[in-house]
Amino acid sequence: MMNETLKVQGMSCAHCVNAVESSVGELQGVSSVKVDLGKGEVSVAYDNSKTSLNQIQETIEDQGYDVV
Repeated sequence: MMNETLKVQGMSCAHCVNAVESSVGELQGVSSVKVDLGKGEVSVAYDNSKTSLNQIQETIEDQGYDVV
């Protein structure tokens, strides 16, 4: 199990939190997703044999936010 914290720009409200948490949470192998709006961070726990960090980043970017 891998744990990563990503810096994400563009999140500003509860809708942003829900969009990121629900879309990343639907990826196979993701066991938890937590957005810290104040810090602009997304913490993800995932099984790297089922999904990749790159897939997680792309999913966040598909929601309209920038992973930096």
